[in-house]
Parts: sequence; structure tokens; C-alpha cells
Amino acid sequence: MPRPAGGYPAGVRLLPNAVTVLNLCAGLTAVYFALQSRFDFAIVAVLAAALCDALDGGLARLLDASSRIGAELDSLADLVSFGVAPALVIYIWAFEGTRYGWIVALVFAVCMALRLARFNTLIDDDSAPPFAREFFVGVPAPAAALTAGIPMYLWLHFGTGWWSQRPLVAGWALVTAALMVSRIPTLSLKTVRVSPRTTRWLLVGVAAVVAVLITIPFLGIAVAGLAYLLLLPYTAYRYRWLSHHPEAWDVPTRQRRAVARAARSARRLGLRPPLRRRVAGRAGAVARGVRRRLDPEGEARRDVRRDTTARDPRGPGVAAAPRGSGRRLGLRRR
Repeated sequence: MPRPAGGYPAGVRLLPNAVTVLNLCAGLTAVYFALQSRFDFAIVAVLAAALCDALDGGLARLLDASSRIGAELDSLADLVSFGVAPALVIYIWAFEGTRYGWIVALVFAVCMALRLARFNTLIDDDSAPPFAREFFVGVPAPAAALTAGIPMYLWLHFGTGWWSQRPLVAGWALVTAALMVSRIPTLSLKTVRVSPRTTRWLLVGVAAVVAVLITIPFLGIAVAGLAYLLLLPYTAYRYRWLSHHPEAWDVPTRQRRAVARAARSARRLGLRPPLRRRVAGRAGAVARGVRRRLDPEGEARRDVRRDTTARDPRGPGVAAAPRGSGRRLGLRRR
């Protein structure tokens, strides 16, 4: 979309902030539906808030309308929509009239506030490595809000069961709150790039997701939340691998597999025991060159030891050929 020469009009530049206000309104509407015991509509309202949160940042970058007030408004809206609203919805659904249920709601909301405060401070952090922009620190706010409601989704789909018991719901909410304030790296979808070759498969996946949300919406959301949590170990491994391989920091994501394969090959060559003397000809020279590059001093010592043991005892300075070398080279005995 080409940008006008004089910039966008002021009304258009206010569009990201308007979407952020819709995010805030959707979060408060979720509490309104929960007070009426319409928990299905409350979940839809939180989903709408997550969609607005995903759109406002992209619109701000597209329209070149990023501002300090927009960033602060976005954080306040996220606190209400993904911290206060889910905590109140879960409390009204499972813990209304109980003391420890209110404690769970307070802990969840406070952890959300701490997570957003840390996110705002890390925006201006210039000491982070270049690859750190591909990750969040802790589970992001929308994902935490949707993941905390997994017991409610199962209750709406299957009815009452062990998944809707108060101790399990409380424990699950506290675990989600701990993941928000943890230092676990999580993948940032904003930095994910899709190649043109996989566009058609992405469209098919979008159609499948829409079909699942229409057919079995609450079970589909629960499965998506569990899949996201199962992805955390891989994300942590990827972050640790990038931190130990600076040569891959400036490499595009699609080409990092080649860097990883090269690193694994070098590691295997370094750990592999010395090649046997059966290797002859050009292959033997290549193997000795690889060993010499990996360990120059050790290769020099092996060369000296090999030269000493290969001398013929019948005369100094006369090298004896290894047994069977002529047969391996294809030479006949006369």
C-alpha cells in the first residue's frame, strides 16, 4: 500500500488507537457477559480483544502512526482485557463466594501487570542480542489469557468433570500466571515470515482453523492452547541455540537450517575418532586436512609418530610401506 506524499490524514492515523479502544471495550464486555452467566459470549469477547490487539500494532506501523500515547494505551487495554477480565471471568465461573478464589484472581491480574511492565521496559533495551526481537520474555498477554481458560473451554464442550474442579482450575490459573512472569523465551509471531511456496498451505490451514472454530469452537481453542504450551520447550531450545551461534544472528530464518547442519557436521567431525589407516588416496588426504584444521598440534604429533613407526629397521631413513597397501591400491605383485 503506497504512502501518500503528504502523509495520511489525522483521522486515518487515529485508527490504531481506535482499535486499541475496541480491545479495551471487548475486555470489559467479557466481564459483563460473565456477570450474566454467558461464559461462551465472554470467551468470544476475549477472542475479539486478542484480535484487536494483533491488529492495532500492525496498523500503527503501516500508517506510520506509532506514538507514545498509543503504546501506553495499548498496555492499559491489555491489562484490562487479558488480566482483569479473565481473572474476573474465572472467579465468577468457578470461585464465586470463596476466599481463595479471589486470591487466585488477584495473583493472575498482578502477574499480568508485572508482565506488561517488563515488556515496556524491554522495548528500549539496546543491550539485547539481535535475535532477541524474535522472542518474548514469558508468555505474552493474549496467549496467557486464552490459555488460562482451558478448563472453562472443556467445561463448555464436555460438561462438568475433573477438569472443572476448583483445585485444578486454581492451580492451572496460577501456573499460567507464573509462565507470564517467567524468563522462558516464547516465539513472537510478529517476526515469523512465510515463504511464497508455503502460502497455499497457509491458506489451507486458515480454512481448517475456521472450520474447527465453527464446528467445535471451545474444544478447538483448548487444543490450540495446549499446543502452544507444548511448543515452549522447542522455543527455549531455539533461543539457547541462537545464543551459542552468533554466526546465525544475521542469517535469514529460512537459511538457519543450513547453518545448523554445518554446525552439527563440524561437531561430528570433532568428536569422531581418528579415521583408520585403510583410507587411501585423495580421501585420506582430505581426512588428514580436516583433522589438521580441527587440531593442528595433535595432527602434527600423529604425523611424527606415524613417520617414526613406518621406518624400516633394516636401514635408517628408508620408509616401509604398510602391509597390504599395494593390494588396496590395485598393484600386483611381481
